[in-house]
Amino acid sequence: MIAKDRWFAALSACAMFVTNAAHAGERATDVSRLERDVLTEINYARQHPHEYAETLREYRRYFDGRVLFLPGDRNGVITNEGMDAVDEAIDFLEHQEPLAPLGRGELLVLAAQDHADDQGSFGGSGHVSRDGATPGDRVKRRGGDVYVGEGIWYGSGDAGAVVRSLIVDDGVRSRGHRALLFQSDFRFAGVGCGAHRRFGNICVVDFSGTADGSPVLPAWAKARGGQIFRMPAKR
Repeated sequence: MIAKDRWFAALSACAMFVTNAAHAGERATDVSRLERDVLTEINYARQHPHEYAETLREYRRYFDGRVLFLPGDRNGVITNEGMDAVDEAIDFLEHQEPLAPLGRGELLVLAAQDHADDQGSFGGSGHVSRDGATPGDRVKRRGGDVYVGEGIWYGSGDAGAVVRSLIVDDGVRSRGHRALLFQSDFRFAGVGCGAHRRFGNICVVDFSGTADGSPVLPAWAKARGGQIFRMPAKR
């Protein structure tokens, strides 16, 4: 009887392990799907800015002053600028020329995920890691170079919420996140997302003109077969 009880206990523990592993797999799948969808949404906005402006017109209907009441949210979210930031974003998009889509840069993805994991684990914010690393440092650690830009989103929602927040850029006077998304020199991006202890979720997007953060070679130099050459550091 004891042996039978032990067998059932072992079977239950095995079932619990399989269930937990399945849930972890589902979470990983959700994150990878979000990362993919964020890049897709960014590219839609870059390629179709006028159409994206229409989605913001629909979005602005949910404001009551500075408070945003999305469907299903009775409490609302207090924004910094209310509809003013949305209206400015709409005007920007209506005057924005379509841009080429961004390709997926594997090193950029790894660097973005490194920062998302680091900040998410202790609830940090900003572009500097706990060890003092900048976005360029993180890409360089992964084998790339330092010529990158970075946007970070904190909160809850799907890819649409992530990209909409970066484009509206509520409360950011320089609209720096929006400028990153519509930088014509950028050709690649990497997205890393995960859980965040303070804000629920985090998505980091690293941008560059190349897939690995190396500098872009001028067109005239490419035509002549030129390559980037660096002098060794002086000791």
